[in-house]
Amino acid sequence: MPERPNQPRGATGVASDAAIERDRRRLAAAADLPAAQRLGVYLGLSGPGWLQSAITLGGGSLAGSLYLGVLGGYSLLWLQPVAMLLGVVMLGVIGYVTLSTGQRPLAAINTHVSPVLGWGWAVAVAVANVIWCMPQHSIAYAVLSQNLLPAHWFGAESGIDKAVVAGVLLAVCTLVTWGYDRGGAGLRLYEAMLKAVVGVIVLCFVGVVVRLSFSAEPLDWGAIGAGLVPDARQFFRPAAAFVPLLDAVGPAGTPARDFWTGYIVGQQRDVIVAAAATAVGINMTFMYPYSMLRKGWTKEFRGLARFDLATGMLLPFILATGCVVIASATRFHAELPEGFRYESGRLVAEPDGPKLRAMQAILDVRNAALPAAGAERPQVSDAERRLAAVLIKRDALDLAAALEPLTGPRIANVVFGLGVLAMVLSTISALMLMSGAVIAEMLGQPPGGLTHKAGTLVAGLGGVLWPLFWAGGSRLYLAVVTSVFGFMLLPFAYVSFVALLNSKRLLGGEAPRGATRLAANAAAGLAAGLATVGAVYMIWVKAGWAGAAALGGFALLVILVAAGKRSRG
Repeated sequence: MPERPNQPRGATGVASDAAIERDRRRLAAAADLPAAQRLGVYLGLSGPGWLQSAITLGGGSLAGSLYLGVLGGYSLLWLQPVAMLLGVVMLGVIGYVTLSTGQRPLAAINTHVSPVLGWGWAVAVAVANVIWCMPQHSIAYAVLSQNLLPAHWFGAESGIDKAVVAGVLLAVCTLVTWGYDRGGAGLRLYEAMLKAVVGVIVLCFVGVVVRLSFSAEPLDWGAIGAGLVPDARQFFRPAAAFVPLLDAVGPAGTPARDFWTGYIVGQQRDVIVAAAATAVGINMTFMYPYSMLRKGWTKEFRGLARFDLATGMLLPFILATGCVVIASATRFHAELPEGFRYESGRLVAEPDGPKLRAMQAILDVRNAALPAAGAERPQVSDAERRLAAVLIKRDALDLAAALEPLTGPRIANVVFGLGVLAMVLSTISALMLMSGAVIAEMLGQPPGGLTHKAGTLVAGLGGVLWPLFWAGGSRLYLAVVTSVFGFMLLPFAYVSFVALLNSKRLLGGEAPRGATRLAANAAAGLAAGLATVGAVYMIWVKAGWAGAAALGGFALLVILVAAGKRSRG
């Protein structure tokens, strides 16, 4: 859940001058303390990094981690740590700029970089909050209908059940977000309960990894170690475990083999991008600097800010998501789902099994894509049916099974369902909070007022509409679809932050110099470059020439506005 700083607050939620000065004195005194005591002071003063951790360890990151394991096995273990590290670099850049200048980031970008990039960043954050609210509602519906409550409570076609679940979630999260400035014992109890339940599910996935390490067939730690080495080839080719299944379909160059290769790569690519996007989303780039300003941090807090990001965000995220990927990969990667088995060289499916329709939907895509040879399309082989079954998207009921080695099936459903529901509530509240903050900032209104409260409902009400955009398929997989779109927005923030880091007009004497400046620009430039290349590629894949034209038009507008500012200056 979003952390409230433990200082007295004014009406706008900003820490009081006395509390800020007290923290500044504690921070200065900590420099002379032994390491253990200094660590305690830093942990006590931390906050914004833990806020980011609460946002990123939500339903989206959980779904991304689970599907990374399903599709990539151990080989994609490196992805989320690298994405988070690059994201922390960029948060560190905007944190440094914000603490060094005390200026609000949107105004700083508009004044010192480009109003096109500034407003583009703000609008992208507002849109991302709405988009990412949708999968939180769909995930909540999935765990309630599949893991926690009896199936007969949910209607198959009416959609009333979805509306009821969405309405209850919206009401709870609205009360929470509107109550942050007031605080109170009830809100603290609600936050404590959610944190405890999220902690339990994270510890359970850690426990699964420990349990599997000492099982009769222990984890392959050599393969796990190899999976931590960055390798981007799965962006363009299937994971190794799929190769024997593809070989059974036919040799490379045949239509069926080429279709399945492209299908698997497309699935892997979307999950890779989604997992990277949920590590540090564009809305987090907005919330982080503003959360530091609300705490009253200044340039004296720059060292604490780096510590806060490392301990409050980077390490918990890597531990949690890594264990989820390992558990998921061990249980699901290149394996047949429940209801299917392979006997005597042929795929056998249970009659009326729950996954038959999902397999047929994949085969329908195959049939539509393959050209007909003469009057007939190539017949679906048994090897293709097996591939289609393996590639069925798992939902909440399936993914809860990743906890079974530790808890057994019944407890796995309850723990997974409650843990994911707590993550969802936490994330929706955070997204609504960010939605209110960005809309209030765009309209020049203070946080905590009527504009801020109305802004929270933009994301809240937008998320409720998820059934209109996702009628079928895995409820959890909607998080992957929306995160791919969110990733395309990320360069708005990263490019702007690199420009701020190099603005001498803005930073003045606080601008990095010498080797520090080179190192900071190298790290930030790498993060921004990778995000931009990835976003451009995904825009081309998803939108083709229309997307390329829109991107080119935006870039031209940025250049023209920047040239106009220089000519006037």
